[in-house]
Amino acid sequence: MQKEPMLRSTYVKLSEELEQLKSVERGVIAKVIDEARELGDLKENAEYHAAKDKQGLMEARIAELTDVVGRAQVVDPSIFAHERVSFGSTVILTDQETDEEIKYTIVGGQESNPQAGLISIQSPMARALIGKEEGDEIEVTLPSGKKVYDIEEIVYEEIII
Repeated sequence: MQKEPMLRSTYVKLSEELEQLKSVERGVIAKVIDEARELGDLKENAEYHAAKDKQGLMEARIAELTDVVGRAQVVDPSIFAHERVSFGSTVILTDQETDEEIKYTIVGGQESNPQAGLISIQSPMARALIGKEEGDEIEVTLPSGKKVYDIEEIVYEEIII
């Protein structure tokens, strides 16, 4: 079973969502299904079918959250030195071809938001960066092709999700 690193705040949020679904939402859906069932013919009962669909989606989400929370490895990146790239590191890179500067923070898959500069530790870019130091060069194959970057700076910044 592969551990899934994540921030404490994400773990708490996912655990609370799971608890809410299991302890409250399941009961609400069951009640809606029972009330819809009482309306008669189930073949043409839109309320019943909608509630059953919602129940299926909710049970899938419960299974997904149970898996993720069960594999969670809560990490506090503020305690790391960040001399080498690790979970929670913010890395400033320069594209050797364009001289463009890019900034990424390495987070868990549940926290990933590439548009906000938060990349999953499982991503090709993060895998290429892990363990590297300032001044190192990395080569990574991205959907847009092969890119070469220089690591300019590795720091820890508080991660806001």
